[in-house]
Amino acid sequence: MAQCVPSARPTHSSHKAELHPYTKTLYHSRSDNEMTTPPISIASRLLRQRLPRVCVAVVGKNPAEMVTKAEDFARDNPFIEFRLDYLPQPAALFPKLKGFVEYHPHVNMIATCRRVSSGGRFKGSVASQVEILVKAASAGCQLLDLELESATKLKNADWERLRKTGAAIILSYHDFRSTKNLDKIYHKMSALPADFIKVVSTAQTLHDNVDMMKFLERRSDERAIIGLCMGEQGLISRLLCMRAGSAFTFGAASAGEETGPGQILARTLRETFRIDQLDVATRVYGVVGDPVSHSLSPVMMNTAFRRENFNAVYLGLHAKTLSDLMACVSDIPIHGLSVTMPYKESIMKFLDRTDPVTAKIGACNTIIRSQDGKLYGFNTDVAGIIRPLEQRIQLQGAKILVLGAGGAARAAVFGLKDRGCEVYVMNRTAAKGQKLAKQAHVKFLQKKQLAKMSFDCIINATSVGMDAVPGKLKEEQILTEKELNTRLVFEMVYTQPETKFIKMAQAKGIPCIHGVEMFVHQGARQFEIWTGKPAPVDEMQRVVLHALAQRAQLAKK
Repeated sequence: MAQCVPSARPTHSSHKAELHPYTKTLYHSRSDNEMTTPPISIASRLLRQRLPRVCVAVVGKNPAEMVTKAEDFARDNPFIEFRLDYLPQPAALFPKLKGFVEYHPHVNMIATCRRVSSGGRFKGSVASQVEILVKAASAGCQLLDLELESATKLKNADWERLRKTGAAIILSYHDFRSTKNLDKIYHKMSALPADFIKVVSTAQTLHDNVDMMKFLERRSDERAIIGLCMGEQGLISRLLCMRAGSAFTFGAASAGEETGPGQILARTLRETFRIDQLDVATRVYGVVGDPVSHSLSPVMMNTAFRRENFNAVYLGLHAKTLSDLMACVSDIPIHGLSVTMPYKESIMKFLDRTDPVTAKIGACNTIIRSQDGKLYGFNTDVAGIIRPLEQRIQLQGAKILVLGAGGAARAAVFGLKDRGCEVYVMNRTAAKGQKLAKQAHVKFLQKKQLAKMSFDCIINATSVGMDAVPGKLKEEQILTEKELNTRLVFEMVYTQPETKFIKMAQAKGIPCIHGVEMFVHQGARQFEIWTGKPAPVDEMQRVVLHALAQRAQLAKK
């Protein structure tokens, strides 16, 4: 796969940054043209080449806790950032750090003591910050992170002290609100004598990731650079930044210990997203929706890719608007998308072509990008509904009630109608339900009619129950127990182990099809469309059930 921008790199700006006095002293023998940007030292180039792709950010309430956490990662991820600003007395770590270095000489370590004014927790002066970083280098840290706000206040003597430690200096900048003026910031930073430049912004849109990666591609040949976007929408850059030229990315040590908004667990980066194997040939897929954080598609699909040895990565893309999504898709060659609420219907107008079934349904949940860049749409929700049902009942002539009128409901109604079922639709907003019933040539029911009717299956194709957490949120009720007159219940919601809909059915002794089955089967069909290979269905279902069990345990805490 190509990088995120056309192969021809843009011409670099002729803007000339004002050099810091210390930098002028270092490079006083150079001509003005050569002085614009301090060169990348041979040492920093060599250091960059041997650094792992993921740096684990380690925090702790005390030095012993911090070193213990570092010990846990030393073997599997020998690149650790010690966030000294999280400690009440940062210098108290150094005796223990020296012992850590003796036992783990292969570990690369960054010392960071970020001041409060720059988004950290250190309340001391710039002078005391420099003192701590110098001592951290003496204790064995090979890299020192110094934020731009502090760096601009340093005197020549401070730079001399930092340089004499022999540690590489990472000059960092963080924008916690937006992604803008990246080149302007870079020019300001490149005038200072740092070995690495780190620019971290906040993604407010998916396309902000594109801006960050284009920036990295423009600048990575000039300096050793680290760049990524924070926030939920910054996931793309956190994973793909190294393909654009970033030296590495950051991961959290454990849940709840993220040192930046949207930071991903280091283990997740390595095990789920296989970040160590991502290269320019890696195909990019994703699930798009609003919201999307609840989706288990990344866990399921990345497992399937790994199982079948398919060079691809699957991301969660939180698109607040479709226009933002399509702008991102046009600039990053995403090979395929899973589409979820609320875009299954509205995305149809952006597709170049769909298969007849998808066109009839009017909702798309699967997109594949052809070699010529055109977008083709499919609806695998139909397979996710039909496959589990036909294993339980005879579909021809079956009487089935579909609750809902959104994208998933449309797939159920049209798919079951084509299999010869007698289909009924009921929806909270009557007008929308009546419209669907008319389009599919099926019957629309009012709720008051249910008590006198019975069905072979009732399908919940609404989102009711998706966000319900036992003991925390009150789940909306779709039907009453008296209205649940059916031989079989099909719950499409998969993110909760037992919705109220399922509990009611179980109380009446009615067999249930859990949403996991539908979720896995529609995902398996997507996998087959994208890869041309049979999907590892059993493995996909196993990891989804495992992830749901873990989520349930966390909800109880």
